[in-house]
Amino acid sequence: MIEELHENKLRFLEEQAIKIRELIIEMLLEAGSGHSAGPLGMADIFSAFYFHILKHNPQNPNWEERDRLILSNGHICPVRYVAMALAGYFPIEELKTLRKINSRLQGHPHRTSLPGVENTSGPLGEGISQAIGMAISAKLDKKNYHIYCITSDGEHQEGNIWEAYMFLGKNQLSNLTIIIDRNYIQIDGITEEVIPLEPLKQKLESFGLHVLEVDGHNIRAFVDAVREAQSEWKRTSVIIAYTIPGRGIDFMEKKFEWHGKPPNKEEAKKALEELRTLQGKIISEHQ
Repeated sequence: MIEELHENKLRFLEEQAIKIRELIIEMLLEAGSGHSAGPLGMADIFSAFYFHILKHNPQNPNWEERDRLILSNGHICPVRYVAMALAGYFPIEELKTLRKINSRLQGHPHRTSLPGVENTSGPLGEGISQAIGMAISAKLDKKNYHIYCITSDGEHQEGNIWEAYMFLGKNQLSNLTIIIDRNYIQIDGITEEVIPLEPLKQKLESFGLHVLEVDGHNIRAFVDAVREAQSEWKRTSVIIAYTIPGRGIDFMEKKFEWHGKPPNKEEAKKALEELRTLQGKIISEHQ
């Protein structure tokens, strides 16, 4: 069971989330391409995963008893790369190689290129099915590790997602928890204007899934939701995490135009200034 989150640890996780956002901006500026909005919006959740929730060992990435974190929407990989670097999987300096030729840090993660990456992603909508395979394997091998799958709301316009939910409706896998990044944007605009997803919770519940809703920027609430999901031993749990794309940077927040666009030098400078202000606010709140 995941440990209860105490105040000092919560402050550490919130500060790590700010650091993750800063490094995302720096690496995207260096790369000159990549996705900004989604990675920034998921920084709090990835901080919670890599520094509190996951059972893992950066010095032994292939440890058999580790939890598996599947990233279905691979284009938000900058947030995963930064969290992994801060956790000790590889040197922080390597973040500057994002999207460069022969880099281990490609624009979509490649499983065999970087130890600690559990799945190759690119085509959207496949992650839940990949996670289901791992969850079944764990059950057959009588292993106690947990499988987490992060997916986007835009991916829920893919048929493969709903086929996976149909499978889970029949073969409930309690060792699998799905997290949906509900940020309401995709590359073409607002999800509800492209292909509406609502009522999303009720749709998921109709498959017999255990569905929770949470503020994806409230780390304590998110950790509590994951703890509740782990206590559900009869059904697969789905956590709908409501996030703000571009979180922490005023001119990026809630703007779908930043889905697949990196900042230029002036924008990066302004973004980093805003994040430092946000970090100061977090410190003062905990004093």
